[in-house]
Amino acid sequence: AVRGVSGFAGFLDGTQDVRVVNQAHGIPIVWATVSAAIRARVNRRLISWNGSAPIVRRGYYIPFRYVDGLRSDFKSHPHVIDTAKDDGTGSVPSRHPAALMEAAFQRVQLDRESIELQLAESWCARESATLYVDGSITGSSIASSSRAIVGVVKSHRRLYADGDAFRTLVGLEAGQRSSIFRVAPKSRHAVASWYVRTRSPKGHDALFGLLRVEAGLGDDITARADEISRWIIAEGSPLALPDGRWDKMAYGIRDTEEFLRAIS
Repeated sequence: AVRGVSGFAGFLDGTQDVRVVNQAHGIPIVWATVSAAIRARVNRRLISWNGSAPIVRRGYYIPFRYVDGLRSDFKSHPHVIDTAKDDGTGSVPSRHPAALMEAAFQRVQLDRESIELQLAESWCARESATLYVDGSITGSSIASSSRAIVGVVKSHRRLYADGDAFRTLVGLEAGQRSSIFRVAPKSRHAVASWYVRTRSPKGHDALFGLLRVEAGLGDDITARADEISRWIIAEGSPLALPDGRWDKMAYGIRDTEEFLRAIS
């Protein structure tokens, strides 16, 4: 791929702010805000998308079973979330404060993803142009199968490559992409995926400038992967400075984050 003109018509991202505001006998009481928005590109400027307003949700995240004296009306309030429910297998977080904080963080992340995918599905219902989504799209059957949605993953807790494929992956130069593979996480939806290197890793670690892309499966996915990769590389200008993730951050996503910070 080479740097050129991008075909992305909009950018979707979300943010989260998690704070411990109190504790009850060592049990953390968490207050969190999750938000998501789409910024549309119009005449080379980024503006709020008129198809749907930004979403901002706030609430308490509390492990009900470990906190005594919670009133029933408080427990049933829409802005109070139980973070220690039985997951259906009999498994619940332990009483350890660290385990309860991890459970709260995981639930906040799920709530953030939920509103992000809600906006992605709204875009699918109203637009045919392509939306750049910061993160995975496998949580939505609509987004994961739509030609109007592309997910771009910046973090790499797991690398979808072993052996020779791994050596090829870390050896990618700026402007190159990997071969396409299928990703089908448990309890989620399958997508086509590949890696693209947006910036030279020379003098940096092996994951510098490396992004993993998700798009709907289709017969023309090879041609689409080439086109989408060119668009992603093009989104590297201008640099998303002073963000510490500038090697992987698209300017449109940084703009969306700044917008959310201003309204949340």
